[in-house]
Amino acid sequence: MSADIKGKSWGKPNVFKHDREPMFGNGLVMVEGEEWVRHRHLITPAFSPANLKAMASLMVDSATSMLDRWTNLIDSGQQEIDVEREIISTAGEIIAKTSFGLSYENGRKVFEKLRTMQITLFKSKRFVGVPFGKFLNPKQNLKAKKLGIEIDTLLRSIITERSNKPRSGKPEKDLLGLLLAENTVEGREKKVLTTKELVDECKTFFFGGHETTALALTWTLLLLAVHPEWQKELREEIEEVIGDGRLANIDVTMLARLKKMGWVMNEVLRLYSPAPNVQRQARQDIRVDDLVVPNGTNIWIDVVSMHHDKKLWGQDVNEFKPERFKDDIFGGCNHKMGFLPFGFGGRMCVGKNLTNMEYKIVLTLILTRFSFSLSPNYCHTPSILLSLRPMHGLPLIFKPI
Repeated sequence: MSADIKGKSWGKPNVFKHDREPMFGNGLVMVEGEEWVRHRHLITPAFSPANLKAMASLMVDSATSMLDRWTNLIDSGQQEIDVEREIISTAGEIIAKTSFGLSYENGRKVFEKLRTMQITLFKSKRFVGVPFGKFLNPKQNLKAKKLGIEIDTLLRSIITERSNKPRSGKPEKDLLGLLLAENTVEGREKKVLTTKELVDECKTFFFGGHETTALALTWTLLLLAVHPEWQKELREEIEEVIGDGRLANIDVTMLARLKKMGWVMNEVLRLYSPAPNVQRQARQDIRVDDLVVPNGTNIWIDVVSMHHDKKLWGQDVNEFKPERFKDDIFGGCNHKMGFLPFGFGGRMCVGKNLTNMEYKIVLTLILTRFSFSLSPNYCHTPSILLSLRPMHGLPLIFKPI
């Protein structure tokens, strides 16, 4: 294989940059080269262990409110709850608070508009890459563009309001607060990120920051409902590591000791990867042995198929077996690039640790308060709407513990 195969030889396909511009703009997911290095350098500190610890209590508060609501529903005789809708909503609230310091109302507005845009862009018949494809579905494209402008305007007003607040002492410990702090040196503006770039990063993290975690939790609850023995395993581990599961004084090191929960998360991300595919475009002619990949070639990595490939994972590839990750971070896969839950290389998801923390906090709280089983009304229909999600929701039957 050629030694010329390097990260800089590949980029994000131009067609997707145009297609998804209303949702992501030029945020971290889409920028390349030196611009990507600059954005990544500025954003990474927001996900330091100290900042994550500061976010934990907000996650506990939002998740506890959701579970209190479930308790009220059960007490009123409604044991069946659509957890996909509930968790998506709560994850949106969590990312609004922890990453942008938004009130519930402003967070809800951004979340609802992004959700509408997602449906507009990815549920309708689309002609991605077809010449003049945007003219073949003009109503949907105009609607997405209009939503993009509305979201930009809302986020710009939030950024302006935060920028104009008197600064007192340390910056606020959320993504937006830290990015705004990076834009000043001793009170003087240094223009590290423009307002437009800040808006695009907010959109990127508002969508990516809640979607991945929420869907990982949703698919986890499905698999735990089908495999109640793993509910028992995880409850026993929670009791051993945390005690009664009360997370008032939780810290990241405590969550790191929930090893079996980590196995379950990896197995869920293998079986139901929230990001079902990865795309790259050759930025130059690339030689791989005797094969030349021409400049401009678009390449798709089908993550779902790769995670279900018997040649990589063995005959039990379609079985839920979290223990496969017990002594192997690759889960027994016979190729180190065969398991891609958070991407790969330098562009691996910057919010990976945030997702891990939120996943373990929310799942711990659920397992210590409820047992659950699959509702007879559930219809197993995984569908791709940019992310891999249950098309008809996930109704489960809950019982208080």
